[in-house]
Amino acid sequence: MRKPYVILVGSASGIGKSTISAELAKTLNIKHLIESDFIRAVVRGIIGKEYAPALHSSSYDAYKNLRNKNRYSSYDELVSAGFDEHASYVIPGLEKIIQRAITDYDDIIIEGVHLVPGLINTEQFEDYANIYFFILSSDEESHKERFVKRAVQIHRGGKQLDFFKENRIIHDHLLTQAKANDVNIINSESIEQTLDKILSIINKSCTTIKLTNSVDELEDVINIIINENHGSLEKITYTIKGFKEPLMRNINVNDSASAKKFIDNINNDANKKEYLTELYKLSEYRQTTICASNQEKLDKIVKELNDKGYVLNE
Repeated sequence: MRKPYVILVGSASGIGKSTISAELAKTLNIKHLIESDFIRAVVRGIIGKEYAPALHSSSYDAYKNLRNKNRYSSYDELVSAGFDEHASYVIPGLEKIIQRAITDYDDIIIEGVHLVPGLINTEQFEDYANIYFFILSSDEESHKERFVKRAVQIHRGGKQLDFFKENRIIHDHLLTQAKANDVNIINSESIEQTLDKILSIINKSCTTIKLTNSVDELEDVINIIINENHGSLEKITYTIKGFKEPLMRNINVNDSASAKKFIDNINNDANKKEYLTELYKLSEYRQTTICASNQEKLDKIVKELNDKGYVLNE
């Protein structure tokens, strides 16, 4: 039998993980979608407040129940430590659910703030399931807008809105942990774009083509791949005349923010642009690996690039 899918979607409150997870379950036809908050509620019923005060707090104010608060050098460290303490009580239950899904060969999606990279042990399941772990991120302005909207929707406007700063600290802590543990970070944009980025990793429809665009045309190439079709630009290989070994660069540009940053770094730095122009002159083409959420979208990207005359057809 094939390995079941175990998909974990974590983020701070107000990033959009519940919406994205529901759409992901619908797209992949996965019937088991579990929120970590439900597991927390069960664990709270088993472990009393006197034994685990951090568990009986919210994730964003659990730090208030930590002992020896003076050992933390900053407020950010204190909030992050309280959050980790809070999540650590929920994670064993989540791991038991994953184990049960694997035993039953069931696909499952788990979403929630308690999915902390480095705390939840996914390695123990890798031989038995297809594990995909995502942490959603957002810029502060977009996060605050969603955070306020969500607080109003679930009628927690008063108290929860006072803790946006702490939720932002949790957001940054999750990103730091994701980077340290090689967990996928997905910048949450529109539902469609975010879903496509996740699916492009799960389905991993990729191809390598030979591009002949100029440096000035690079922005249009990026726009076709990233902004219009929600694909990703993963690797570029330069075959340079006179050199036996090609020059390879892993760039992993997969959202509009990283695409803009990539282009701005070239356009706003004359030395970088000159260097890239010379590199283009030395190579007849660039072998470029691009990926999309499915084969149909990947074919559409290649067609659009080909129609613009950017692809070398031998």
